[in-house]
Amino acid sequence: MGRGRGRGRGQVNMRRIVNPIQRKVTFSKRKGGLLKKARELSVLCDVEIALFIFSPTGKLYEFGSPSVKRNLGRYQEVCASMEECSDKFQNTEVELLQLQAENMEKMMTYLERRKKHMIGEDLESLNYKELQRLEQQMELGSKRIHSTKKRLFTEHIESLKSEGAKEKYVVEAPIKIVERVEQDRDGDATPEEILPYQKSLHLSLS
Repeated sequence: MGRGRGRGRGQVNMRRIVNPIQRKVTFSKRKGGLLKKARELSVLCDVEIALFIFSPTGKLYEFGSPSVKRNLGRYQEVCASMEECSDKFQNTEVELLQLQAENMEKMMTYLERRKKHMIGEDLESLNYKELQRLEQQMELGSKRIHSTKKRLFTEHIESLKSEGAKEKYVVEAPIKIVERVEQDRDGDATPEEILPYQKSLHLSLS
């Protein structure tokens, strides 16, 4: 019979070796292997490496390619540059947040003034052109409100028609009110004109 294959290395338990002699032997072997791998990596891949190992007794083992001193200097320069960039980024972010807060405060102040102007307060702070522009905007808003009221009222009347009102006057009375409102320059009929229709509408629906 041929010689069988030998068993491969078993899985190593990654925990501290209790036996001091075995721990020392393992350190010596693995330290040499790590330094060898570092040298191979620097040659094969043309990279700069700095490796430090301190033994349990405090002894230093090091490897540097091309040298430990040069790589340490380069490392410090990179770290300083990264810290500087990080500080600049943080300062820029803080300044941006402050600017956003200032803009938000200005917007709130503007909206508060705008609200007062729309209800006729604090008008002394506006000049003639601003007052004229405000008046035009309020007139446009009033027309839109009136148009929306008319549409909703008409839709309500149409719904009464579809439900089959008992008396024709129940439907016609509100329509006449709408027509009277349209004819009125200010967009509102007088109470004396609306009251009879309201009473008739109430009696017809009751």
